[in-house]
Amino acid sequence: MKNLAEVLLIDDETSSREALQRLLQQSGYQVDAVPTGEAALEILQQTPYAVVVTDLRLPGADGIDILKRIKVDSPYTNVILITGHASAETAVEAMKEGAFDYVTKPIDFGKLKILVAKAIEKSRLVAENLYLRQQLRGRYLFDNIVGNGPAMQKVFARLEKIVNTDSTILILGESGTGKELIARAIHFNGPRRDKPFIAINCGAIPAELLESELFGHVRGSFTGAVSDKLGKFELADGGTVFLDEIGTMPSHLQMKILRVLQEQEIERVGGSRQIKLNVRIISATNADLEQDVKKGRFREDLYYRLNVIPIQLPPLRERLEDIPVLLRHFLQKTCNEMQRPLMALSPPAMRALELYDWPGNVREMENIIERTVALTDGDHIEPGDLPPHIATDLDDSMAAILRPRVTEEGIDMVRTIEEIERNMICEALELTGGVKARAADLLRINRTTLVEKIKRLNLSDADSPKADHS
Repeated sequence: MKNLAEVLLIDDETSSREALQRLLQQSGYQVDAVPTGEAALEILQQTPYAVVVTDLRLPGADGIDILKRIKVDSPYTNVILITGHASAETAVEAMKEGAFDYVTKPIDFGKLKILVAKAIEKSRLVAENLYLRQQLRGRYLFDNIVGNGPAMQKVFARLEKIVNTDSTILILGESGTGKELIARAIHFNGPRRDKPFIAINCGAIPAELLESELFGHVRGSFTGAVSDKLGKFELADGGTVFLDEIGTMPSHLQMKILRVLQEQEIERVGGSRQIKLNVRIISATNADLEQDVKKGRFREDLYYRLNVIPIQLPPLRERLEDIPVLLRHFLQKTCNEMQRPLMALSPPAMRALELYDWPGNVREMENIIERTVALTDGDHIEPGDLPPHIATDLDDSMAAILRPRVTEEGIDMVRTIEEIERNMICEALELTGGVKARAADLLRINRTTLVEKIKRLNLSDADSPKADHS
């Protein structure tokens, strides 16, 4: 965040300018002073100020001109106007153009000092808010969502088409696939980026409290409602509401969500007034909503309203080519956060993580990498540094692959090596759905080498998956 200088004073009368500068400095403020609007605009190009105090009547650019320029170039700077010609028209024009406030001559210095203090506090809050929003935008750029394989490329292609629309979106996927990350990326890359993004987990809030959380309540509407409360939808006005685990929402609230989608209005619990809103709804679920509709657990009309644009996030087991990339991404991220030198995964450790089926998907991977980095000494991660269940899965997989063929005459070495190759190729093809290029990457050999081995080992369709997208 930019460090804001405190006060810039603009007054063409030398005695008045020097007196005000001295009084504000005696009150503890850092004050720079210039005699003209042109000089002020020049210095504002170099130094951001929390507050500009300017005389309305100036030679050249006057106070209103300066105010207009500041509102365009420096939205975190507040402007206080000084005028010797008090009138309702002057005040209205100044406030319409975005002035923080104005004072009239002769100046009540006590009032001016209070206004400067309030304006500085507001400017710093606005600057901090802008900084945080910039950080969020950077964090949720689509470039920061890791995935190079065809499954994620399909997701990215759809995101590019919908990010600038206002359509309702339903994100589908197993737990841990990054549904909220995608929702935030849509919001912070779209036209509502400067408005609130409010997420609520429908399954984490008791049903009797969820209605109040979503729509707010009026004082006295139920025991404990000692004052009016704004709900998530009102707080998100102009922005986005993300409803995670929408499939767990009680049926009586499903009707209210349908009304929000249809009418863009809500009614607080215990209230009688319809409140108009402008919100975009993005919802997510790991449930099969179509089946829930058929079984009567979810409203069919709401399902179709939510499912205007569906986005299906693939589980990690369907994006195997992304696993090494994600592992390195989380390893670098975690090492940076823990202020440790970048660690490396040994080939056996990488193989163990690639063979693991990741039931918790990307979230599980991030947690495992964080845990492993925290508990591992040195700069290399070995299989023994990984959680025991991952090492066990590796041992079981490798044992099945490497088990030698023993005959009455002993171990047939040539045949055993062929069996090992055959098992590994079949497993790689099964894991990649028969895509030879991806299977070759997983085996760390060239695709042409893989094709030659398949021919040499006479792997038939019965031995390997039917699908082959090469």
